[in-house]
Amino acid sequence: MHMPGMTHGTRHDRNHIAKLARRAIAELPEPFRGRAREVQLRIADMPDAQMLRDLGLHDPMTLTGLYEGVPLTHKSVSYPSPTPDTIWLFVAPIMSEWHDRGDVDLSDLVTNVVVHELAHFFGWSDDDIAAIDRWWE
Repeated sequence: MHMPGMTHGTRHDRNHIAKLARRAIAELPEPFRGRAREVQLRIADMPDAQMLRDLGLHDPMTLTGLYEGVPLTHKSVSYPSPTPDTIWLFVAPIMSEWHDRGDVDLSDLVTNVVVHELAHFFGWSDDDIAAIDRWWE
């Protein structure tokens, strides 16, 4: 079913990915779970052009998720975040990776993306994350 303005993922895909992401957060151990619930979860079909420019990316299908905000390790009461911390999940790239891989459950893929983006919220770099999570191998 095609709906105007919904060119990449179906409403069902967006709703399903949102449900899987909320479940991944709910299953985190404390104290991570409580802090993770403070982060706004946004689901979009694709990253927008500004996000791609900011990251120096050309292919939107390479970006499955994005953390926007100030990591906890950089926050203080004297430096409040001007915008809410947000994790973006991008339906078309997630679904494409899931189909291309063919060897991973969609729930596991979404959990991996959510945890990766939450790691940025908690102050981890991509190198820190890669040291313990070799997901792409």
